[in-house]
Amino acid sequence: MLKYKKYLVLIVLIGAVFIIADSAFSQSLPKISVQVGDAENPDDLSATMQILVVLTVLALAPSIMIMVTSFIRIVVVFAFLRQAMGTHQMPPNQLLMGLALILTFFLMSPVINEVHTNAIQPYLDGELNQKEAYDVGIKPIREFMLYQVNEKDLELFVGLSGLEQPQTQEDIPTYVLIPGFITSELRTAFQIGFTLFIPFLVIDMVVASVLMSMGMLMLPPIMVSLPFKILLFVLVDGWYLVIKSLVASFG
Repeated sequence: MLKYKKYLVLIVLIGAVFIIADSAFSQSLPKISVQVGDAENPDDLSATMQILVVLTVLALAPSIMIMVTSFIRIVVVFAFLRQAMGTHQMPPNQLLMGLALILTFFLMSPVINEVHTNAIQPYLDGELNQKEAYDVGIKPIREFMLYQVNEKDLELFVGLSGLEQPQTQEDIPTYVLIPGFITSELRTAFQIGFTLFIPFLVIDMVVASVLMSMGMLMLPPIMVSLPFKILLFVLVDGWYLVIKSLVASFG
């Protein structure tokens, strides 16, 4: 009797699926089409160009975020840290990238909030046009980059661009400020990475010297030093110190 009940339930479920599918397909489905044709008036061309600009910005959004935020310094330092510890793919790239993104959002949240409050929301409300929204929204990002950029790197790109010596920060074009900021961030990240390498390098040298003195020349020193480096990193609460130092370096 139980066996027949199972079959009966199965038949009812199959019938319900067919009923739902039939009712779904009986409804009118939306039709989506993309057409390419001649523009009948200038407004059509203007709307098309705006769509292309929006799609281009969306495609380049990850690159823009990397170039003008704290992501560069954080991800390079994490890469140096993993290389210094010699853990190869641990932590994995996805985890390091995710942590770098979270820290970037944490550090850039005041700038993002200011851009949203002063530029994006007024533009959506119709209070500002596109150019005005851009001019207002770029200011907090420029202030962040100007605060972090090294003067030497900024002078380099000002000279390479062939511009006259700017009198104020507002005279520095954004396309000159961005490469100077990127170069400065790379320099700072490499300096922090060098500092991270020193304690792990000392452990590698000590382990290699001990193995040579014991005549164990065929044993790779990295196999022996890796547990000690991980132990040292855990004992000093390494992730806490690294993240604290990274966040403090933007202060």
